[in-house]
Amino acid sequence: MLTSPSLKRIFMTDGGSGYIGSKYGRYVEEIKDDISETMQKFGCQPILFVGSGLTKRYVGTPNWDELLSYLAELCPNIEKGIGFYKQSFKTPMRIGEEFSRLFQNWAWGNGHAHFPKEMFDASVDAQSYIKYKIATYIREFTEKNDGIFFDEYSDEIGSLKKIRPHAVITTNYDCMMEILFPDHTPIIGQQILKGQQISIGEIYKIHGCVSEYNSIVFTQRDYDNFMRKKKFLSAKLLTFFNEHPLIFIGYSAGDPNIRAILSDIDEALPEKGGVVPNVYILEWNRNISSKSTPAREKIIPTEDERSVRVKLIEASDFGWVFDAFSSNPVLNDINPRVLRALVARSYDLVRHDIPNMKVHADFQMLTESVESSSSFAKLFGIANISDYSIASAQHPLSATQLGKMLGFKGWHHANKLMDKIISEKGINIKECDNKYHRSEMVNKTKFHKFSHDAVDLLRKVKNGEDYNVDI
Repeated sequence: MLTSPSLKRIFMTDGGSGYIGSKYGRYVEEIKDDISETMQKFGCQPILFVGSGLTKRYVGTPNWDELLSYLAELCPNIEKGIGFYKQSFKTPMRIGEEFSRLFQNWAWGNGHAHFPKEMFDASVDAQSYIKYKIATYIREFTEKNDGIFFDEYSDEIGSLKKIRPHAVITTNYDCMMEILFPDHTPIIGQQILKGQQISIGEIYKIHGCVSEYNSIVFTQRDYDNFMRKKKFLSAKLLTFFNEHPLIFIGYSAGDPNIRAILSDIDEALPEKGGVVPNVYILEWNRNISSKSTPAREKIIPTEDERSVRVKLIEASDFGWVFDAFSSNPVLNDINPRVLRALVARSYDLVRHDIPNMKVHADFQMLTESVESSSSFAKLFGIANISDYSIASAQHPLSATQLGKMLGFKGWHHANKLMDKIISEKGINIKECDNKYHRSEMVNKTKFHKFSHDAVDLLRKVKNGEDYNVDI
């Protein structure tokens, strides 16, 4: 199934390099600038919300309808066509409830040989049989020995891995996120409600995982139980919303999962009706061309007849979007596992070990160390600012920010002023790194950053004043 030509045709991308200078090329540059500004404003890595569309894109896992069809073919007790069950039970979770009952009957009847012996005990949950088969089926997609990903997405997947997300939240059952982010720790189902959560470098599998098939949220009973216990998750989502950029990948805007998540966020919005500045939804559009001018926003209905406006990104190739979210090379060597251990040990020291006198604390040294960020960092063996950070401080402006500082709405007119310098002085300030401009390559995507010297120079050009270009 992974090498199906039809699947490859459906999800084949056409890259992004051919769009330079076109309408869609301008859209790409503006979206990249917006992401750069948001990342710079929040000063931390994004939270990824990952839906089934992404794993279907990369490994061919089934969507909900395809999963139901597979289960119907597998279980002889499901005698009628899928259409009958959709007509009779309306929602996927209610269909799951009925299928679960039929799988239990099959397991205890003619299907006995299809399940492990230990599952035939009165203590086993009645819905375990269908979940066991779901886990077995989906696990096959990420346990193949010859490489699990479609070859045409290798560059795109490389870009995704370089995002180094603060955390991942997914409603998927599969283990693709663990493969992509091996230094992140999976938190499965109700584990979210238990114990100390570090938040850094964690994968929240809120609808369960194939590694623990009883954790899978598949039936109406499962979903009702999940909704009753999701207060802790809602609180964590609100914290993430206030502190990080968020991007939804692999969801459609009408997905009930995304509506439920955004309903929690909507409660915390300070201004109703405005665009949520740090929430993006990435949608795949097979019809993208050089002439495309996609919408920039999406209105998503939530609960109680409310709605949320988020930033929309449409693309056939996700690589440039992932590059934009991973545009800080300083983070490439950061290990989330180490950060988690650092936070966890610090938490234990402050909450348990020091108060209970399990360790000796030099409070005088600690007091002196916390007086400045640099001395505090040395407690953890953290070095001072890097050369890259210095360069970032010297060239902090995106093209859009540059344009706005010159009184324009975006980057277009600033670019025209740079073209004017080329025609008048024969110098292209974007051609190399200099006092006005610095470029960064993240995978195959180039990002342009500008200094306040560039603002001064272009302001003179704009006002018709005499100017010199000092490169």
